[in-house]
Amino acid sequence: MTSYRPSRLLAGVALLLTTLSPAFAMADPLEITPFATANRTPLAQIYGLPSETAPSLTAAGRWRFGLTQDIASIYSANSSASERLELDGELYRWTLSGHYGFHNGLEVGLELPFVLQSGGFLDGFITDWHSAFGMPQGGRDQVPNNRLRYHYSKDGRTLLNVTRSGGGIGDVSLLAGYRLFEQRTDSDHDQLALRAQLKLPTGDTSALTGSGSVDLTLFLSGAMNRRTEWGTLGVFGSAGGMVTSDGSILAGQRENLVALGTAGLGWAPASWIALKVQFNLNTPLFKSGLTEIGNGAVVLTSGGTLRLPGDYLLDIGVGEDIAVATAPDVTFHLGLSKRF
Repeated sequence: MTSYRPSRLLAGVALLLTTLSPAFAMADPLEITPFATANRTPLAQIYGLPSETAPSLTAAGRWRFGLTQDIASIYSANSSASERLELDGELYRWTLSGHYGFHNGLEVGLELPFVLQSGGFLDGFITDWHSAFGMPQGGRDQVPNNRLRYHYSKDGRTLLNVTRSGGGIGDVSLLAGYRLFEQRTDSDHDQLALRAQLKLPTGDTSALTGSGSVDLTLFLSGAMNRRTEWGTLGVFGSAGGMVTSDGSILAGQRENLVALGTAGLGWAPASWIALKVQFNLNTPLFKSGLTEIGNGAVVLTSGGTLRLPGDYLLDIGVGEDIAVATAPDVTFHLGLSKRF
């Protein structure tokens, strides 16, 4: 089990963003919006934890498209008298999303993920990083680099064993949003929306690209943005719950009701750049005495947004397991979106 220093990761991302050319500057203010990401540990990303949590909805008759990439490096090993778990690998998840706006503040959308599980290439880099800064390795340096092994057993029975790389289409999600409140002035923009997500079992459970379950998520999402002489200041958050069927992965240990939420804030010093941090939280997805699957998760994503020519928005973020071992050790996030 490993942990990262938020300040070092945030400083690196901030340096990257602030050294890019201000030629991308636009006249309109850049608002603070959430990262479109969630907990990407192998046994969490197959369920309907929402990645799209922004309260801003697509205008009537308009489209919004997005493409995100999450690369997560995972290593954790734990055991008790009756359970044994080892998660060692890298997960790649690309998600294509489309949203369309109707009149009366209604939006519908679709998310199509592609998930790849493999041994990856980051183990050596992460081990060297930990060594250079005196961080604990958590056992990562005691196993072969770039290995894929997701193994879980209980009471002597093997319930999960993935050792071969594989990927494919993940579980498709149908999305909907309804605007409950919006107030906009020259300096303020406040929003509140009700969002829903229905995840369908279209992925392959044997390759951990899907869970085999139907998940329904319902949550409230809000944000406040303020324009000041120092730039735009913003806060955002969401809170709700997810109801799931048992599915095919550790079905006898599923928690069928899960609470979840996000919280974040940011600052846009110019119309082309914003710096922000975001917390993603969820209660346990499984009944277990092991931290990795039996505890609630907390993920911190630090980074920012760039506005590119053509009014494309590019999110760059680095996620960390603040509640250690409940999420990937590190997740590298990229998100590109555009309204038409």
